[in-house]
Amino acid sequence: MKYKRILLKLSGEALMGNLQYGIDPNRLAEYAKQVKEITAKGVEVAIVIGGGNIFRGVSGASKGMDRVQGDHMGMLATVINGLALQGALEDEEVDTRLQSAIEINEVAEPFIRRRAMRHLEKGRVVIFGGGTGNPYFTTDSAAVLRAIEIKADVILKGTRVDGIYTADPEKDKSATKYDTISFDEVLKKGLKVMDTTAFTLSQENELPIIVFDMNTKGNLLKLISGETVGTTVNV
Repeated sequence: MKYKRILLKLSGEALMGNLQYGIDPNRLAEYAKQVKEITAKGVEVAIVIGGGNIFRGVSGASKGMDRVQGDHMGMLATVINGLALQGALEDEEVDTRLQSAIEINEVAEPFIRRRAMRHLEKGRVVIFGGGTGNPYFTTDSAAVLRAIEIKADVILKGTRVDGIYTADPEKDKSATKYDTISFDEVLKKGLKVMDTTAFTLSQENELPIIVFDMNTKGNLLKLISGETVGTTVNV
């Protein structure tokens, strides 16, 4: 396998499948099967998942809600998604631990870096919920932060688009896809990969990001096996 330890970033919206909100059990099961495929190859997997399918703090703030309050609601939504993903993985007989940046001891372990790394070394999938535990930080920032802390080889950002394009491929049919691109080029061209805080943190720590289509079965295994899938952002 090309990578020994990865951080997989999934959006909350990805869990909706074809639904308008909430969690699609079929999509959840598909993701769990893909993760099982790569853990069976000995890859150590950590996952950060968003909460946008349930609640977004930014969206709440735009409608008059206190931003800090809204962000805390969003963090709790990521824990709900984490519990759902944990259940789906355990249905596939994948040993999984959920750690939360916000203490909810009845449902998740507190985030402890050394414990998380020990779980990974033992072959357990570790899901990081609760974002960074702080308002004003996205789950993209949480993903990069946790990836650096656990010394992941790469961040895999699973989306519904198969990479980074010169423009939004859903709006501009003439948009072309990059196979590889540098951090500097992404910034110069104003391409949207992650929020600026997360992207800069990844760049400073020379942590590559691969953007790929998680909804195409087999893509995750191909990527881990070294095949060219999606777009790689590196130094």
